[in-house]
Amino acid sequence: MHVGTDLVHIPSFAAQLSQPGTRFATVFTDRELRNCADKVDRDASLAARWAAKEAYVKAWSNSHYGTPPVLDADTVNFAEIEVVPDAFGRVAIVLRGHLARVSPPAASLSISHDGDYAQAVCVVL
Repeated sequence: MHVGTDLVHIPSFAAQLSQPGTRFATVFTDRELRNCADKVDRDASLAARWAAKEAYVKAWSNSHYGTPPVLDADTVNFAEIEVVPDAFGRVAIVLRGHLARVSPPAASLSISHDGDYAQAVCVVL
């Protein structure tokens, strides 16, 4: 079992999200954007999903401790790591594309946001 965690400063993330040509324009799927569009604090919800994607990459990378990184955060297609809620709002990671073929599934995911911060914890077996 390997754990990854990430913490995102929501005001900084929101500022980056609003910039034309931002790297964040391509990291979320249409479904993630739709799921967050009607939320009271859309930026906080997207920040939590970004933290989840980063936490997944860290958990998978930690599973290969002592060897070269399996995922390079500069080259991974973050849209292939999708954070999806169930009917009750609980979230899970669904892998798409190349990552679905080569990556282990996330065993557990928890995201939260409060005040200026969003965080995520992800477990990979």
